Amino acid sequence: MEAPRGPEPDAGSRAGSTGLSARDFARLSAFIERHCGIRMPIAKKTLLESRLSGRVRELGMKGFSEYCDHVLGGLSSEELVHMVDKVTTNKTDFFREPQHFEALVRQALPALTELHGAGARRELRVWSAGCSTGEEPYTLAMVLSEVATGGPPLRFQILATDLSTRVLRHAIAALYEEDQVQPIPLSLRRKYLLRSVSDENVVRVGPRLRRLVRFRQLNLLDDDYGIRPPVDVIFCRNVFIYFERKTQQEILCRFGRSLDQGGFLFLGHSETINGLDVPFEQVAPTVYRRRDNL
Repeated sequence: MEAPRGPEPDAGSRAGSTGLSARDFARLSAFIERHCGIRMPIAKKTLLESRLSGRVRELGMKGFSEYCDHVLGGLSSEELVHMVDKVTTNKTDFFREPQHFEALVRQALPALTELHGAGARRELRVWSAGCSTGEEPYTLAMVLSEVATGGPPLRFQILATDLSTRVLRHAIAALYEEDQVQPIPLSLRRKYLLRSVSDENVVRVGPRLRRLVRFRQLNLLDDDYGIRPPVDVIFCRNVFIYFERKTQQEILCRFGRSLDQGGFLFLGHSETINGLDVPFEQVAPTVYRRRDNL
């Protein structure tokens, strides 16, 4: 029996077109939100189509319906990685929101050294969650290296994670355009960056600094982050804006379990924990500390 006729299909559902139909957008957006935590309202349909259309063509597919069947039907786990890389937004800078690095040095570090001997009797453990192309963890490495140079010995390690394998490859390579490193003070640029021999407009983070940062892929929606032993400081800035409030609360609770007693959490300037039932108390603007009554 013939199915009842619905509305005339849009351009994305016609054979041979790579346009994204409403049905396929709904399939993709639901998957992306469920597995990546990234909200995809209908207003982002054009954005999603533009980011994935090139991939559809690369694979020689007739359109998005075939692509959705291929990816969402479990036919290619490798393609899931490509899709995540295409849809994630990664914007960061060296020394972004500099007041956080001052709070790390002047407030968090002394408190953690007194409480746990972090940095002195044992390594200070710092996690850059949502590290993007590496500017944040390398900034942390510079800041803490300068503390170690100007005062008592400071031992530390930095874990940097992101969902996107594409940006992690960039971060590990540690190559940046000249204009990208302008926020770094000149003295630190001279100390920690190397000029490319093949391109005068490209610099690389020096090996001394690169050795201080360990990169790893991680999805903040995972139930267990595998962060052992717990860290002392988490930087997760300008990542929560992409999540629903319920998801934010779940992630913040997992952050609480990933932090040692009295650990510090740094969020982006437009992010807040107000109204959420989470194990943190505010100690400075967008700076929080894990409560002891966990």
